[in-house]
Amino acid sequence: MFKKILTYFFMTLGVIFFIILCGLAYIWFADPFNIRPLIATLTSDTPTSVSTTSGGSTVDKNPALSAQQEEALESIGINPENLPTSITPEMQACFTEKLGAARVAEIVAGDTPSATEVFTTRECYQ
Repeated sequence: MFKKILTYFFMTLGVIFFIILCGLAYIWFADPFNIRPLIATLTSDTPTSVSTTSGGSTVDKNPALSAQQEEALESIGINPENLPTSITPEMQACFTEKLGAARVAEIVAGDTPSATEVFTTRECYQ
């Protein structure tokens, strides 16, 4: 009787483990959250950001962003030089749809977007 209970217990654990492995394989290969480029950036041996000083003066990597916004983007592994320097009406509409008009107005005024907001709106500027 005890042997039968242990058999069912370990079979159940095996099935749960198999389901977890299948879920992780799906997330890795389908990449629905676009995680692989972030992992590649974190594990690369080359530096991902360029020095921000040149002879004592600060280099502006993207004129559309403030220095704090550039720092925030660099801290999560996004190079500000790769972002567009101007916002098209289509981009503005996409940002407004994703974040709301009030939050877009705050960011345009100079507020720093959070990492979640950057990843939520990445399809707007790619």
